[in-house]
Amino acid sequence: MIFDGHAYCVPSLLGPGGFSSSKTLERHLQQAIATHYQPVWRARDRAPGDVRGLVKGHEWPDLDALNDAGFRAAAHGRFEWTVDGEDYVKQYFPPSVTDMSYSPESLVAEMDYAGVDMALLHRTPYLGIGNDFISDCVQRFPERLLGLAHVEEWLVESEPEQCIRKIENAISEQGLSGLQFLPPQLNLYGQSGPWDGPGFRPFWDGVVALKVPVFFSLKDRRAPRLDSYLGEVATLQRWMDRYPDVTVVMTHGINWRLFIDGDRIALPEAAWAPFKNPKLHLQLMFPIALGDVWDYPMAEVRPTIQECVQRIGADRLMWGTDMPIVMRFWTYRQNIDFIRRYSSFLSTEEMDEILGGTSARLMGV
Repeated sequence: MIFDGHAYCVPSLLGPGGFSSSKTLERHLQQAIATHYQPVWRARDRAPGDVRGLVKGHEWPDLDALNDAGFRAAAHGRFEWTVDGEDYVKQYFPPSVTDMSYSPESLVAEMDYAGVDMALLHRTPYLGIGNDFISDCVQRFPERLLGLAHVEEWLVESEPEQCIRKIENAISEQGLSGLQFLPPQLNLYGQSGPWDGPGFRPFWDGVVALKVPVFFSLKDRRAPRLDSYLGEVATLQRWMDRYPDVTVVMTHGINWRLFIDGDRIALPEAAWAPFKNPKLHLQLMFPIALGDVWDYPMAEVRPTIQECVQRIGADRLMWGTDMPIVMRFWTYRQNIDFIRRYSSFLSTEEMDEILGGTSARLMGV
């Protein structure tokens, strides 16, 4: 079985996307696009541009740092804004995402062509909030898609009981299979503290009682970025110490971009430390993280994949893609062949685990 452990379906980003208003979704999108590494160009001549018109750089983690620049989702995967009469563009999705949405039918068609059997739908608020849309995607293709539940991270401390009920309903009534939690979303609303503190414990106690896997998307939440990221890793370790029986997944992999050293990735011991917990799994998603740095088939990361197998074990490594976003760099089939054809150092058993066995077992397939 080939099981994509990290894919997306996206409601129309020209509407509210599950928020109370289109403007709220637009603000989340503006912050996400402003802080993303994709390049900016000036619309009239494709000259290089920058994001200073979108966000006050030193305050980037907070929604209050956004500037009024007429930011908008356009078409063909593009986001646009206007500064001093000039339009600027950032290409986030591949141009094939023509109407700024991505249906389960589109994803399954790509899966069929590439030979992918199943996919797990992930979440991030700037690509739509609420569990109804993802639940509907899963119900339309129950043999091909599973989905993760999400709750607004910034409401967990103030409304813990409501947030717990939302997750309970998503799992028991809407057919979703785990929780995705994104700590950087807290900073958007001025919440810069750790997410394992006393104010979060009623929520986490309720989630743990559901006995579902928890997927954490760890990123740096403030400057200095490396120190912030390693602080998030330490928070995850504390969380797992408190809830040692929970199956946990670190999504997107380790924050690889922070550890690039010339033509290789050099990880400190602090980045490996949480994997001493046998319940922690790691997603391998190098193309979406580094597709703008190294070309296909990305020989530079092979030593890192080997190190992951040696330190963590193939039975705790999950292949994922970030479809359809990854298609701005590689095709879906190239994402598979990157492991299947260009990682000859892996045994057949290790390759089978990474490309699907780990995800299938973790998700109970």
